[in-house]
Amino acid sequence: MTYCIAVSVKGGLVLTSDSRTNAGIDNVSVHCKMHVMPTFDDRKIILLSAGNLATTQAVLDQLRRDIKEGSKINLNTVHYLSEAAEYLGQVSLAKQKRHANAGQNGFFPAATFLLAGQIDGEPHGAYLVYPEGNYITTSTQTPYLQIGENKYGKPVLDRFLKTDTSLEDAVRCCLISMDSTIRSNASVGAPVDLLIYGKDSLMLDEYYCFQEDDEYLIQLRRIWHEKLREAFTTLPQVSREYSRPFPFHEH
Repeated sequence: MTYCIAVSVKGGLVLTSDSRTNAGIDNVSVHCKMHVMPTFDDRKIILLSAGNLATTQAVLDQLRRDIKEGSKINLNTVHYLSEAAEYLGQVSLAKQKRHANAGQNGFFPAATFLLAGQIDGEPHGAYLVYPEGNYITTSTQTPYLQIGENKYGKPVLDRFLKTDTSLEDAVRCCLISMDSTIRSNASVGAPVDLLIYGKDSLMLDEYYCFQEDDEYLIQLRRIWHEKLREAFTTLPQVSREYSRPFPFHEH
């Protein structure tokens, strides 16, 4: 399984991904899910991937080949991030159909992507591209996107992320979300990749790779755990004055 997050706030982008690939209980390996595309200097485009690893690698290879060969449509020729998401969806769908037509029983070629970045002169942003090729973007109400094992890390994102959240707070929120997922699902795990992109910078100069025993992650996990327990002990008890006998009914 996989867990990836893309956050788009006023100050820029925060991208986070785990690195564990699970093809069975006895077949666990490490693969980076964060991919910086080799585009012109007037744009920065990053992909996060989840799903079938063979499909993901085939899609990435096609995108890079299209750039290298100067195909009519590639990540260097699109004018908007939405165009890039549309193009990515088409490539992904084509690769999935090709693998599906191979006729392998029990093989599921579906792959999902997060595409984020900025093209010079346009706003930064993030898109979720579904296996079917369609896509969505973030909104004022929900300034983040998730793919993979998203349920365990969603509550903290819902509670704290707003469009005016600072990049620093968005980073902490993403790492807590990732740690919550790792804690609840053994198929998600370190190394954890983190990339911070400042609005209009067209620079990718703040990248981190956290190992499982990283001192900062351990500190973050410990403090979050302690503060949650502290908050829990201050919650009011249920008052018995509101209780009543259980309404047993004969059937």
